[in-house]
Amino acid sequence: MELAFESQSLRAICEDEDRARQELDPDVAEMLKHRLADLRAAKTPKDLLAGHPRVDESGSWMIVDLSGDSRIVFKANHVKNPIGENGELDWSRVNRIKILRIEGGHAK
Repeated sequence: MELAFESQSLRAICEDEDRARQELDPDVAEMLKHRLADLRAAKTPKDLLAGHPRVDESGSWMIVDLSGDSRIVFKANHVKNPIGENGELDWSRVNRIKILRIEGGHAK
């Protein structure tokens, strides 16, 4: 998948291991590295296995667990997101995502 980021600071944390270790709990920083590799390697979010990937109640976001109660939240990031016959986002056809935030008790 192709990844984008909600902010430059979030991009810096996700793309720089040293920065991630400075700003996040060490376990969260390590798991973030693995989950980002999983995201980049997957063709769609539906291909993800690790991190208990799930769609939120609204169907707009996906959540992937990191460590403890920390998680990555992302959304589809197509110019025109793929919509299924049911009128909802078809996550099996999403190949561009935007990481919105890392949430939970992850700060040092």
